Amino acid sequence: MTDQAVDTSGPAGTAGTAGTEVPSGANPPQFFGRRRELKALQADVEHAGLDTLAGRKAARARVLLIAGRPGSGRTALAAELVRRLGEPGDHPDGVYRVGLTEPGGERVPAERAARGLLDLLSIAAPPGADEDELSETVRRAFAGRRALILLDDAADAEQVDPLLPDNPDCLVVATSTGPLTGIPGVRPCTLGGMDAGSAVELLARTIGQVRVTVDPRTAEALAEECEGQPAALVLVAGWLAARPGASVADATRRLRELPGDPEQPSGTRPLARAFRLVHDTLPAASARILRLLALAPAGLADAHTASALAGCSVSAARTTMDDFVSYGLLRTNGAGLPQYEVPGCLAPLLRAVLEERERPAEIQLARARMLERTVRQLQACRAITDPEGSPARRRLAGLPRSLRFPHPESAAEWLRMRQPALLASARLAVRDGDLDTLARRLVAALVRALAAHRGTEDAAPELYGLHGLVLDVAERRELPREKAAALLNLADLDARTGRTREALARYRAALDAGRAAGDLYATGRAMESVGGAYAELGDFNRASDWYGRALAQRLAQGERADEARLYGRLGAVHAYAGRYGEALRSWRAAAAGYRRLGDLPAQARALSEAARVQEYAGRPQESLHTCREAVELARRAGEVRLQAALELRLADTLDRLGDPAAAGLHRSAADRLLGDEAPAYEIRSPSAES
Repeated sequence: MTDQAVDTSGPAGTAGTAGTEVPSGANPPQFFGRRRELKALQADVEHAGLDTLAGRKAARARVLLIAGRPGSGRTALAAELVRRLGEPGDHPDGVYRVGLTEPGGERVPAERAARGLLDLLSIAAPPGADEDELSETVRRAFAGRRALILLDDAADAEQVDPLLPDNPDCLVVATSTGPLTGIPGVRPCTLGGMDAGSAVELLARTIGQVRVTVDPRTAEALAEECEGQPAALVLVAGWLAARPGASVADATRRLRELPGDPEQPSGTRPLARAFRLVHDTLPAASARILRLLALAPAGLADAHTASALAGCSVSAARTTMDDFVSYGLLRTNGAGLPQYEVPGCLAPLLRAVLEERERPAEIQLARARMLERTVRQLQACRAITDPEGSPARRRLAGLPRSLRFPHPESAAEWLRMRQPALLASARLAVRDGDLDTLARRLVAALVRALAAHRGTEDAAPELYGLHGLVLDVAERRELPREKAAALLNLADLDARTGRTREALARYRAALDAGRAAGDLYATGRAMESVGGAYAELGDFNRASDWYGRALAQRLAQGERADEARLYGRLGAVHAYAGRYGEALRSWRAAAAGYRRLGDLPAQARALSEAARVQEYAGRPQESLHTCREAVELARRAGEVRLQAALELRLADTLDRLGDPAAAGLHRSAADRLLGDEAPAYEIRSPSAES
């Protein structure tokens, strides 16, 4: 779990007071103490590795390890080291930071950590890619770079190894509780408590030099009582800063009177007692908000999150959280849309006091309120992208002002900033299992918001994970309709990224789920997609069989648009298989279907494909006649570019028939239609694009 730090300069630009945040109201954050450790770490950077001493070029990036307990300031020390090493010229390709442990103590999966690094590099990774593929992508991305990578709060070497670049010009700084056994050449730096001088300086920096000067020995005793732990010192300093009439001796006495928990490791007791000192002296309403922040997904909250959890107003929640920042209980990004983060070292203490003071039913109710508020915010975020006067915008006008967005840009910025917390909220809601209805609503709202603001292609990696969550809920609750929908969505993303066999397996599973649910749409869609997967694999016999099954169902239901499209798909695979007679019949049927629908452009494209098949079959005169029919339809439809493309098709056919003069006339007609535009596109019927 990450220690306290203030992010001030990008992905890894953190700074803090001996690994902690100076409470707000003080001067800008500065780094105190740890001079010896910093000097040793900087010397390690220049230290020759074993490969260099042996005359070999190092195969991988070097790793510096900062090890220490949560609250020891390891994250802030790593950030300060990275800040000093990240001077222009030393690592010109940037500094990149990714956390490897959730606030709840769970390991961040390697796949998500790798995606985090790739996102910082603005490199799109295919949705659904496995750990090995993503790890290889990370290595390729850093192959030609001189970059600094901060891997924060690694659980073990297995988390770090997949993220190490095969590039000795990169440097990795990792933080962890213990050693990273298994990674060769790691240079460890183990943190204990701060030295007394730096600890007293930290106190003076927060509460003022006068209160320390009048009783310097007691200040040293207070630092000793906190065992030099920066996080504990910041909490006590925040407590004193909020009480100008209290002395350092008062804080020391109160701290000593607090009983220690014998079940806790001795190294964590100072921080636990400092936290209890602050928590137990907060007003009851504020203390409750603080406890409930243990439920904030990914340890990230905004005023709406706290308001929903505690059932208070948004303004009261924001004021209270700003007070928590001054205590050192939270840190904030200080942006126009402020977001607050629970320091990782305090997360387990918050969870413990929450379970101690709040009833399970109250915790569940708070979680439900938070999810419901998040769903409404996502619905507002999605609705603002609709045109004025639309039903969604009318519903948006009925929401409280605090939940509405003034314009799409503000909604997109909120979604971008809150995305890590929103994705974590969806994962937690599904994993919890007690609020599955709310979880499904949350995932659906998040999918729609991401698609509206980022587009399905750009948001595909996130959508893949969200559809996987829907599948988890559907399987747990035995909901075949939702299971079929999730499998179809996942299979579509698999197919788009070239994992056709994986997509085929999911389409078949979706067909089974659709049949179990009696969902004709899902079964028809699955059969058609199975046919498309087989076509992609080059198995045109199976493709035509599955398209035929899907067509039979559409014919039984009288769905004319789908019938015409499926006839076209059948025509395409029959043509690929060399069955030109069947292909021609299918394209003629598709054209007839589009004629009944009054869709002239689609009818023209279908006839164009029929003409292509006739040409393949060695019937050029028939092809010429059919193509002329298509040109006339395109002209009547006003599809200029389609008409021009068909004129070029006619010219090519006439060339093959030995009539270059007529072919030239049609090419001239195509040029006149296009004018200064780009050349006519290749004709591809929608039905042929499977």
